[in-house]
Amino acid sequence: MEEQKKPRQRFLVLDTSTAVMAAAVMEERSLLEERNERAERNHSVHVVPVMEQLLAASGTKPGQLDGIAVGIGPGSYTGIRIAVTAAKTLAWAWDIPVAGVSSLQALAWGGWHSGLAAKAQAAADDAAAGAGGTPSADQGGTSAAPVHWIVPLVDARRGQAYTALFASAGGDTPRRLAPDAIRQVNGWLEELAARLAEAAPEERPAAVWIVGETGQHAAAAAELRCPAGTALQLVPYELEGRWIGRLGAEALLAGQRDDVHALVPNYTQLSEAEANLLRKG
Repeated sequence: MEEQKKPRQRFLVLDTSTAVMAAAVMEERSLLEERNERAERNHSVHVVPVMEQLLAASGTKPGQLDGIAVGIGPGSYTGIRIAVTAAKTLAWAWDIPVAGVSSLQALAWGGWHSGLAAKAQAAADDAAAGAGGTPSADQGGTSAAPVHWIVPLVDARRGQAYTALFASAGGDTPRRLAPDAIRQVNGWLEELAARLAEAAPEERPAAVWIVGETGQHAAAAAELRCPAGTALQLVPYELEGRWIGRLGAEALLAGQRDDVHALVPNYTQLSEAEANLLRKG
């Protein structure tokens, strides 16, 4: 008698750390449905309708969900709380696990993937037009996929950004090289340039990708000093639910879960109101 296969697990995914409310339903690591709604951080109006739409479109009832993945930031102070509060409330009400994941790691993965896809499409268009040309560093024919560094940016105003540093090769999940934090962009770029210069030649990335909310910082980012052999790529990109979903699915399938009462957003700094209260003493 054949062993009965276990049904594939389904996960609800939500992130409100940026101007886009990114949401999805995953069946393990596969995307079933996705909604990415630009709401200029007014996500509280849309979060419940969007989740209802996702569940209906994917044919998923709450009782069929095996977990919830939520982006915990860093990002918009008010925005992050909306997704985290919704995820905790639903996880408690439905008695299913919740896993918080880094919104910046998802932004890095999605932005890098978007940039690579655009380059591949451009190369295909050139080939179709008979332009020819040589493969780029990330499309070479070596057996080992080259390592790329990915720097996600979410604008935090006043010359600052929520940012981090990740590395990836092939289609691997980006691995962390520097923590999520709010940083002065100019100082951060200088730190990255120094890190690149100090790396041994065999450890230098084939490319550095700066992805996400690049608009406010594009001029500064374009000046990042990269050593010979390391390309610099700037990719404007808005977070998509599928990348939060991929990270969340990996965590939930590995048995990782957060305490539904203790899970909090990664603010990385005090809100302006709190900072003003502290200054007033």
